[in-house]
Amino acid sequence: MTIGAGQNSSSGRPTAVPQQDDRYLFGTLDSFGKNQDKLKEVSWGTDLPEGVILASMDAAINWVRKNSVWPMTFGLACCAIEMMSMGGSRYDIARFGSEVFRPSPRQSDLMVIAGRVSQKMAPVIRRLYEQMPEPKWVISMGACATSGGVFNNYALLQGVNQIIPVDVYVPGCPPRPEQLLYAITLLQEKIQQERGTLKNTLNL
Repeated sequence: MTIGAGQNSSSGRPTAVPQQDDRYLFGTLDSFGKNQDKLKEVSWGTDLPEGVILASMDAAINWVRKNSVWPMTFGLACCAIEMMSMGGSRYDIARFGSEVFRPSPRQSDLMVIAGRVSQKMAPVIRRLYEQMPEPKWVISMGACATSGGVFNNYALLQGVNQIIPVDVYVPGCPPRPEQLLYAITLLQEKIQQERGTLKNTLNL
């Protein structure tokens, strides 16, 4: 006994012959088997091809480092408010792997100079920078930290690069959280492009 193209089997499933009105959850499909495959693909994704990834040790170490930059919980003036908002849910720095603000310089590898630097604070910043483990990076956030800003007097340092090296400068007064996020992505690109990472790690 044969079943026509427009009929169903005894179990209620469509026959193997493509039907005209075979519409299911994902549109017009040829058969019930294809419908199940489509459902499985949407639920669990496609099968990833197996293979081998070739990379240098420098690239692998840099990839790990750039996705685990831990900033220090450190703010000097009004720019620190923007840095705090960057860690909130609206901007979500966790997307870039830098959400772990550490309270100790010995657990941090990124110092964000957020605000003006006074002459009395300069040796403290230098001490905190020296306590951070290698490798370490510095972001100068805002016009005051970069060049003194509007405070052109003897009490404030005219640029934090006079006491510690700076990797990325963020302009603005104050810069928005998006600018600091962009600075962190630029820092990640710089970390990824470093050479001689393995030798420096092994002290060769």
